[in-house]
Amino acid sequence: MDIEPDEDGLVRLQKLLARSGVASRRRCEELMLAGEVTVDGEVVTRLGTKVDPRTAAVHVSGKRLPPLSEHVYLVLHKPTGVVSTMSDPQGRRTLSDLVADRPERLFHVGRLDTDTSGLLLLTNDGDFAQRMAHPSYEVEKTYVAEVEGQVYPNVKKRLLAGVELEDGPVEVRRAKIKQGAPGRSIVELVIHEGRNRIVRRLLEEVGHPVLQLARTRFGPLHLGGLKPGESRELSADELGQLLDAAG
Repeated sequence: MDIEPDEDGLVRLQKLLARSGVASRRRCEELMLAGEVTVDGEVVTRLGTKVDPRTAAVHVSGKRLPPLSEHVYLVLHKPTGVVSTMSDPQGRRTLSDLVADRPERLFHVGRLDTDTSGLLLLTNDGDFAQRMAHPSYEVEKTYVAEVEGQVYPNVKKRLLAGVELEDGPVEVRRAKIKQGAPGRSIVELVIHEGRNRIVRRLLEEVGHPVLQLARTRFGPLHLGGLKPGESRELSADELGQLLDAAG
Protein backbone atom coordinates (compact mmCIF):
# COMPACT_ATOMS: atom_id res chain seq x y z
CA MET A 1 0.00 0.00 0.00
CA ASP A 2 1.49 3.32 -1.07
CA ILE A 3 -0.93 5.48 0.94
CA GLU A 4 0.80 6.85 4.00
CA PRO A 5 -1.55 6.34 6.98
CA ASP A 6 -1.51 8.53 10.07
CA GLU A 7 -0.21 7.34 13.45
CA ASP A 8 -3.52 5.50 14.04
CA GLY A 9 -3.30 3.65 10.72
CA LEU A 10 -6.11 5.71 9.14
CA VAL A 11 -6.34 7.48 5.77
CA ARG A 12 -8.73 10.04 4.30
CA LEU A 13 -11.63 8.31 2.59
CA GLN A 14 -11.49 10.25 -0.67
CA LYS A 15 -7.77 9.51 -0.92
CA LEU A 16 -8.46 5.79 -0.42
CA LEU A 17 -11.15 5.84 -3.10
CA ALA A 18 -8.86 7.57 -5.60
CA ARG A 19 -5.98 5.20 -4.83
CA SER A 20 -8.30 2.21 -5.40
CA GLY A 21 -9.11 3.42 -8.92
CA VAL A 22 -12.69 4.54 -8.30
CA ALA A 23 -12.16 7.97 -9.93
CA SER A 24 -10.13 11.14 -9.58
CA ARG A 25 -9.85 12.67 -6.09
CA ARG A 26 -12.26 15.43 -7.11
CA ARG A 27 -14.82 12.98 -8.50
CA CYS A 28 -14.53 10.84 -5.35
CA GLU A 29 -15.37 13.90 -3.26
CA GLU A 30 -18.41 14.51 -5.44
CA LEU A 31 -19.52 10.89 -4.94
CA MET A 32 -19.22 11.30 -1.18
CA LEU A 33 -21.22 14.52 -1.16
CA ALA A 34 -23.91 12.84 -3.28
CA GLY A 35 -24.33 10.10 -0.67
CA GLU A 36 -22.93 7.38 -2.93
CA VAL A 37 -20.28 6.19 -0.44
CA THR A 38 -20.92 4.06 2.64
CA VAL A 39 -18.50 2.82 5.30
CA ASP A 40 -19.56 -0.17 7.39
CA GLY A 41 -23.14 0.38 6.25
CA GLU A 42 -23.30 4.11 7.04
CA VAL A 43 -23.47 6.86 4.41
CA VAL A 44 -20.41 9.13 4.69
CA THR A 45 -20.67 12.64 3.24
CA ARG A 46 -18.14 14.50 5.37
CA LEU A 47 -14.98 15.18 3.40
CA GLY A 48 -11.86 14.38 5.36
CA THR A 49 -13.42 11.35 7.09
CA LYS A 50 -10.69 8.84 7.93
CA VAL A 51 -10.99 5.06 7.76
CA ASP A 52 -8.83 2.00 8.30
CA PRO A 53 -8.00 0.86 4.73
CA ARG A 54 -7.40 -2.72 5.89
CA THR A 55 -10.72 -3.36 7.60
CA ALA A 56 -13.35 -0.80 6.51
CA ALA A 57 -16.25 -2.18 4.44
CA VAL A 58 -16.51 0.58 1.82
CA HIS A 59 -19.19 0.62 -0.90
CA VAL A 60 -19.36 3.10 -3.79
CA SER A 61 -22.72 3.25 -5.58
CA GLY A 62 -23.52 -0.15 -4.06
CA LYS A 63 -20.29 -1.86 -5.15
CA ARG A 64 -17.91 -3.22 -2.53
CA LEU A 65 -14.38 -1.79 -2.53
CA PRO A 66 -11.92 -4.52 -1.50
CA PRO A 67 -9.54 -3.52 1.30
CA LEU A 68 -6.01 -2.54 0.29
CA SER A 69 -3.56 -5.27 1.16
CA GLU A 70 -0.43 -7.05 -0.01
CA HIS A 71 -2.34 -10.33 -0.30
CA VAL A 72 -2.99 -12.18 -3.54
CA TYR A 73 -6.19 -13.98 -4.52
CA LEU A 74 -6.19 -16.48 -7.39
CA VAL A 75 -8.81 -18.45 -9.30
CA LEU A 76 -7.42 -21.84 -10.32
CA HIS A 77 -8.92 -24.39 -12.71
CA LYS A 78 -7.98 -27.66 -11.00
CA PRO A 79 -7.69 -30.60 -13.38
CA THR A 80 -8.80 -34.09 -12.45
CA GLY A 81 -6.02 -36.19 -10.94
CA VAL A 82 -4.57 -33.32 -8.90
CA VAL A 83 -4.94 -33.56 -5.11
CA SER A 84 -6.26 -30.48 -3.31
CA THR A 85 -3.22 -30.00 -1.10
CA MET A 86 -0.07 -27.94 -1.39
CA SER A 87 2.16 -30.99 -0.73
CA ASP A 88 1.70 -34.74 -0.80
CA PRO A 89 3.85 -37.38 0.93
CA GLN A 90 2.85 -39.90 -1.74
CA GLY A 91 4.35 -37.76 -4.47
CA ARG A 92 1.11 -37.15 -6.32
CA ARG A 93 0.57 -33.99 -8.37
CA THR A 94 -0.62 -31.14 -6.13
CA LEU A 95 -1.89 -27.56 -6.37
CA SER A 96 1.65 -26.34 -5.74
CA ASP A 97 2.74 -27.88 -9.02
CA LEU A 98 0.19 -25.70 -10.84
CA VAL A 99 1.39 -22.43 -9.29
CA ALA A 100 5.08 -23.19 -8.98
CA ASP A 101 5.91 -19.80 -10.51
CA ARG A 102 4.22 -17.89 -7.66
CA PRO A 103 6.60 -16.62 -4.94
CA GLU A 104 3.89 -16.49 -2.24
CA ARG A 105 3.10 -19.22 0.27
CA LEU A 106 -0.45 -20.02 -0.81
CA PHE A 107 -3.41 -21.63 0.93
CA HIS A 108 -6.35 -23.30 -0.82
CA VAL A 109 -9.92 -22.36 0.07
CA GLY A 110 -11.70 -25.65 0.70
CA ARG A 111 -11.03 -28.72 -1.41
CA LEU A 112 -12.11 -30.59 -4.49
CA ASP A 113 -11.87 -34.37 -4.73
CA THR A 114 -8.92 -35.67 -6.71
CA ASP A 115 -11.30 -36.92 -9.41
CA THR A 116 -13.25 -33.62 -9.50
CA SER A 117 -12.15 -30.68 -11.63
CA GLY A 118 -13.03 -27.02 -11.50
CA LEU A 119 -12.75 -23.77 -9.62
CA LEU A 120 -10.56 -23.44 -6.55
CA LEU A 121 -9.45 -20.29 -4.76
CA LEU A 122 -5.83 -19.85 -3.68
CA THR A 123 -4.53 -17.03 -1.49
CA ASN A 124 -1.76 -16.10 0.91
CA ASP A 125 -4.39 -14.57 3.22
CA GLY A 126 -4.95 -17.31 5.80
CA ASP A 127 -7.83 -15.54 7.57
CA PHE A 128 -9.63 -15.03 4.26
CA ALA A 129 -9.13 -18.71 3.33
CA GLN A 130 -10.66 -19.89 6.61
CA ARG A 131 -13.56 -17.45 6.30
CA MET A 132 -14.44 -18.42 2.74
CA ALA A 133 -14.34 -22.14 3.59
CA HIS A 134 -16.45 -21.86 6.76
CA PRO A 135 -20.02 -23.17 6.20
CA SER A 136 -21.57 -20.37 8.28
CA TYR A 137 -20.84 -17.87 5.46
CA GLU A 138 -22.88 -19.95 2.99
CA VAL A 139 -21.04 -18.97 -0.19
CA GLU A 140 -22.89 -20.64 -3.05
CA LYS A 141 -21.01 -23.19 -5.15
CA THR A 142 -22.17 -24.45 -8.55
CA TYR A 143 -21.37 -27.97 -9.75
CA VAL A 144 -22.04 -29.66 -13.08
CA ALA A 145 -22.20 -33.46 -13.00
CA GLU A 146 -22.60 -36.10 -15.65
CA VAL A 147 -24.57 -38.91 -14.03
CA GLU A 148 -25.83 -42.38 -14.86
CA GLY A 149 -29.39 -42.72 -16.11
CA GLN A 150 -32.14 -40.31 -17.09
CA VAL A 151 -32.99 -37.86 -14.32
CA TYR A 152 -36.75 -37.30 -14.17
CA PRO A 153 -38.57 -34.24 -12.74
CA ASN A 154 -39.49 -36.07 -9.52
CA VAL A 155 -35.75 -36.43 -8.76
CA LYS A 156 -35.27 -32.68 -9.17
CA LYS A 157 -38.16 -32.08 -6.77
CA ARG A 158 -36.57 -34.45 -4.27
CA LEU A 159 -33.23 -32.65 -4.53
CA LEU A 160 -34.83 -29.23 -3.98
CA ALA A 161 -36.85 -30.56 -1.02
CA GLY A 162 -33.62 -31.59 0.74
CA VAL A 163 -31.96 -34.99 0.95
CA GLU A 164 -30.92 -36.66 4.19
CA LEU A 165 -27.43 -38.22 4.17
CA GLU A 166 -25.73 -40.17 6.94
CA ASP A 167 -24.02 -36.99 8.21
CA GLY A 168 -27.08 -34.75 7.97
CA PRO A 169 -29.40 -33.09 5.44
CA VAL A 170 -28.22 -31.34 2.28
CA GLU A 171 -29.89 -28.15 1.05
CA VAL A 172 -29.92 -27.73 -2.73
CA ARG A 173 -30.70 -24.13 -3.61
CA ARG A 174 -31.13 -24.57 -7.37
CA ALA A 175 -31.04 -27.47 -9.82
CA LYS A 176 -31.14 -27.88 -13.60
CA ILE A 177 -31.41 -31.14 -15.51
CA LYS A 178 -30.35 -31.74 -19.12
CA GLN A 179 -30.29 -34.86 -21.23
CA GLY A 180 -26.75 -36.09 -21.84
CA ALA A 181 -25.39 -38.93 -23.93
CA PRO A 182 -27.61 -42.04 -24.22
CA GLY A 183 -28.24 -43.38 -20.72
CA ARG A 184 -26.74 -40.31 -19.06
CA SER A 185 -27.88 -36.89 -17.80
CA ILE A 186 -26.26 -33.56 -16.95
CA VAL A 187 -27.16 -32.13 -13.53
CA GLU A 188 -26.26 -28.62 -12.39
CA LEU A 189 -26.56 -28.03 -8.65
CA VAL A 190 -26.09 -24.95 -6.49
CA ILE A 191 -25.27 -25.67 -2.85
CA HIS A 192 -23.41 -23.81 -0.12
CA GLU A 193 -21.86 -26.76 1.71
CA GLY A 194 -18.40 -28.21 1.40
CA ARG A 195 -18.67 -31.55 3.18
CA ASN A 196 -16.51 -34.37 1.90
CA ARG A 197 -17.70 -35.67 -1.49
CA ILE A 198 -21.08 -34.03 -0.82
CA VAL A 199 -22.26 -33.78 -4.44
CA ARG A 200 -21.26 -37.34 -5.30
CA ARG A 201 -22.96 -38.74 -2.20
CA LEU A 202 -26.06 -36.61 -2.79
CA LEU A 203 -26.57 -37.76 -6.37
CA GLU A 204 -25.85 -41.38 -5.56
CA GLU A 205 -28.47 -41.19 -2.80
CA VAL A 206 -31.13 -40.21 -5.36
CA GLY A 207 -30.08 -43.06 -7.66
CA HIS A 208 -27.75 -41.36 -10.13
CA PRO A 209 -24.04 -42.06 -9.50
CA VAL A 210 -21.64 -39.41 -10.78
CA LEU A 211 -19.46 -40.18 -13.78
CA GLN A 212 -17.78 -36.77 -14.09
CA LEU A 213 -17.96 -33.73 -11.83
CA ALA A 214 -16.74 -30.14 -12.09
CA ARG A 215 -17.22 -27.01 -9.97
CA THR A 216 -17.93 -24.08 -12.28
CA ARG A 217 -18.67 -21.23 -9.85
CA PHE A 218 -17.73 -20.14 -6.34
CA GLY A 219 -20.01 -17.30 -5.24
CA PRO A 220 -19.74 -14.63 -7.98
CA LEU A 221 -16.58 -16.17 -9.45
CA HIS A 222 -16.61 -18.40 -12.52
CA LEU A 223 -14.00 -20.24 -14.55
CA GLY A 224 -14.59 -18.24 -17.73
CA GLY A 225 -12.00 -19.21 -20.29
CA LEU A 226 -9.50 -20.70 -17.83
CA LYS A 227 -8.19 -24.03 -19.09
CA PRO A 228 -7.38 -26.90 -16.69
CA GLY A 229 -4.17 -26.07 -14.82
CA GLU A 230 -4.40 -22.31 -15.49
CA SER A 231 -4.90 -19.61 -12.85
CA ARG A 232 -5.46 -15.85 -12.74
CA GLU A 233 -5.71 -13.13 -10.12
CA LEU A 234 -9.11 -11.87 -9.03
CA SER A 235 -10.05 -8.40 -10.16
CA ALA A 236 -10.89 -5.76 -7.55
CA ASP A 237 -14.58 -6.05 -8.50
CA GLU A 238 -14.53 -9.84 -8.11
CA LEU A 239 -12.89 -9.65 -4.70
CA GLY A 240 -15.40 -7.05 -3.57
CA GLN A 241 -18.32 -9.18 -4.78
CA LEU A 242 -16.89 -12.24 -3.04
CA LEU A 243 -16.53 -10.39 0.25
CA ASP A 244 -20.14 -9.24 -0.07
CA ALA A 245 -21.29 -12.79 -0.86
CA ALA A 246 -19.68 -13.97 2.38
CA GLY A 247 -21.34 -11.21 4.38
